[in-house]
Amino acid sequence: MGKKFRFELLLLFAVFVIATCGLIYELVAGTLASYLLGDSVKQFSFIIGVYLFSMGVGSYFAKFIQKNLLKTFVEIEILVGLVGGLSSVVLYFLFENAASFQFVLYFLVFVTGCLVGLEIPLLMNILKDRVAFRDLVSNVFAFDYIGALLASILFPLFLMPHFGIMGTSLFFGMINVSIAIVLSFVLQNEVKRPRILQSKALISFTILAVSFLFSDRLLGLSEEKFYGENIIYTQATPYQRIVLTHQKSDYRLYLNNNLQFSSQDEYRYHEALVHPAMSMAPKIDHVLVLGGGDGLAVREVLKYRDVKSITLVDLDAGMTKLFQTNAILKGFNKNSLNHPKVTVLNQDAYIWSKANTKRFDVVIIDFPDPSNYSLGKLYALNFYQTLQKNLTENAVVVVQTTSPYFAPKSFWCIQKTIQHVFPQVDAYHAYVPSFGEWGFSIAINGFGTTFNTVYRTVQGLRFYTYQFDTMNQFPSDMMQKDVEINRLDNQILVRYFDEEWGRIQ
Repeated sequence: MGKKFRFELLLLFAVFVIATCGLIYELVAGTLASYLLGDSVKQFSFIIGVYLFSMGVGSYFAKFIQKNLLKTFVEIEILVGLVGGLSSVVLYFLFENAASFQFVLYFLVFVTGCLVGLEIPLLMNILKDRVAFRDLVSNVFAFDYIGALLASILFPLFLMPHFGIMGTSLFFGMINVSIAIVLSFVLQNEVKRPRILQSKALISFTILAVSFLFSDRLLGLSEEKFYGENIIYTQATPYQRIVLTHQKSDYRLYLNNNLQFSSQDEYRYHEALVHPAMSMAPKIDHVLVLGGGDGLAVREVLKYRDVKSITLVDLDAGMTKLFQTNAILKGFNKNSLNHPKVTVLNQDAYIWSKANTKRFDVVIIDFPDPSNYSLGKLYALNFYQTLQKNLTENAVVVVQTTSPYFAPKSFWCIQKTIQHVFPQVDAYHAYVPSFGEWGFSIAINGFGTTFNTVYRTVQGLRFYTYQFDTMNQFPSDMMQKDVEINRLDNQILVRYFDEEWGRIQ
C-alpha cells in the first residue's frame, strides 16, 4: 500500500509541475508578445485561447497512445521542459522580425499546449487500475488547478522581478526536466530501457542549465541584434524591461522595446510638454507630474523658481529609483528626482487621483502611449473627471497624446475626451526627430487665463519660444478625425491606437 501511494503521489506531483510550468510558459509568451506587438490584453487573450485549444487537441490524441504509457508520460515531461524552457530564447532572437516572431510564438504555444493536454489522460490511464475513479479524477484535477494558481501568483510577484522573462522559462524548464529525471530513476523497474530515458532527461537538463547560466549573455546578444546599438544597461522591473543604449553621443532609453527618449532631441519633447502649461498658468505653486518616471519633465518644471512643490506619481519604483541613482541618467534629468521640492510616489495614478485631496496648479501628464487597456484607462473620460477634482481654479493640464501624423484617430480621440471635461481645450504638436510629429492636448480648468497668455518665462530653452500659436496649427494630413470619446466601458482609444500603429510596426 505504501509503495502504491508513493507511486500515485509522485505522478500527481508531476501533474502539478507540468500545470505550473505550462502556464508559466504561456505567461512568458504573452509577455513577450505584448512587448513586441503591443496590446497586451489582446495578445494574452489570443495566447491563452490557443493554449487551451491545443490542450484539447492533446487530450484528444492521448487516446491513441496505448503502449508504454509511463515511458511516454516521462518523455512528455522532458519535452514540455525543453520546448517551454527554450521558447523564450528562440522568441528573443526572433524579436526583430514580427512576422516570424508571431508564427513561431503561436507554434510554440500550440506545441506546449498539446503536450500538457496529453498528460492528464495518460496519467488517468496509468492509474485507472490502481486508484478508484472518483478519487483519481478529483486528485488529478486538484493538482492541475493548484499548479495553475501557483504559476499565476509567482510569475508577476517573484519570477519576473528576480529572473526576468528568459531566466523564468529556463528555470521552470529545468524543474520540468528534474521531475522527469526523478521519475526515470524511481520508476526504472516499470519502464523499458530506462537508461535511454534517463540519458534523455539528463541531456535535456544540461542544455537548459547551460542556457540558464548564460541567459544574461544570450539576452544581451538578442537585444544587441534587436536594437542595433550598444546596450550599456538593462533591468527588468515588475512592470517593464528597461534598456539603455549608447551610440556615439546618443543615449536612448527603451521601455518594453519602445523608445522612450533619445538624449539628442528629448529636450524638444519635454520643453513642448512642460513650458506652455507652466507659462500660461496663473499660479505654479504646486505642480503634479503623472508618469514621467525618468525625471526629465520634472527637470523642466524645476527651472521655474516660483514652484514650491512637485509631486511625481509613477507606478514603477524600479524606474524612478534608476533615475535617482544611475550617474548617467541623473545627468540627463539634472538630478531632479532628488531635489528637495520633489516628492516621488510609486502608485497607480488612477487609484491615487481618486484618493488625493491636494489641489494642484499645473498637471503634466506623461503616461506611456495607450497600447493596452491598463494604460487606456488613464486616457478615459472617468480619469479626467477625477483629475479635475485635484485642480485649483484655472489650473492648466497638459497631456502627451501620441502622434497626430501616425495615429490621428488616437490623437483626436484623446483631445475629444478631454474636451468633454474642461472648459478650455486646445491641441498642439512639435517635431521630435526620434519620434516624428508628436502631439499634446492642453486644458484650462476655468476662464481666468488663455492659451496665449504668458505669465512667466525662463531663459536657456533650446526649442520652445513661448509662442503657443505657432504650435497649434495642423496641416490637412493631421486634421481632426471623426472619433468617439474614450470611456472605461468601451476603451475605443486602445483599438484606434492598435489599428494605427499596427500598420507602421
